Formats: sequence, structure tokens, C-alpha cells
Amino acid sequence: MAKQKENYLDYVPKHNSLFEFRDNKKGHVEIKVHNKGLFNRIAQLIAKKPKYSYIELDEFGTYIWRQIDGVRSIYDIGQLVKQHFGEKAEPLYERLCQFTKILHKNQFIVYTNKIKQK
Repeated sequence: MAKQKENYLDYVPKHNSLFEFRDNKKGHVEIKVHNKGLFNRIAQLIAKKPKYSYIELDEFGTYIWRQIDGVRSIYDIGQLVKQHFGEKAEPLYERLCQFTKILHKNQFIVYTNKIKQK
């Protein structure tokens, strides 16, 4: 039986419920990250580092974040980005895929339809 090949553009991203997010005064999305772990705890006690950090997304990132709903695929989101930003978004799918991979690597999003690898 042939192995089914995955197409990254078919993935359907969804916000990870473990992370809160909000709009800041500039209208950009900020993702709240809890600074956990031994090193962070020591830094909080000694260097008065904050317990939470906020990751601010830029204009493109904010627009993409708002399109992530657990229903639209990465391809569908790309079409919306293209309509909204036009030529400013190019190279569209390279940037979009890289951005969503970073969000996924940092666990800010999960994929609802990713094929499980054996």
C-alpha cells in the first residue's frame, strides 16, 4: 500500500486553548506565555523577571491569527491573506507556511486534521 503524502496547505490550524491572547492598544494580537521551569523561576526571584510574557504579532501575523478558526485550511487562510494584502503578501505561501510552522513549534496552534505518522 502506498504511503499517503501530506500536503501542508491542507492542514487546518486551531488556537491552542492552553494560551490566552488579547488585542493590544495597537490592535495587534498578543499571545500570553507563562514563563515556567527552573531557570525562569530563578530569574523571576533574582532578576525580577515577569511570570508571563506577551508575544506581539505584527500586522500580517495578527490578520492570520484572526483567520485561524479550526475550520479553514492553510490554503484557505492564504486566499484570505491574498485578498486582504494583495502583492504585499508575496511570496504568500512560503511566508504563511513558515509562520504557521513557527506557531505550531511554539505550541500556539494545533492541527485538527494532521495525519498521524506510524
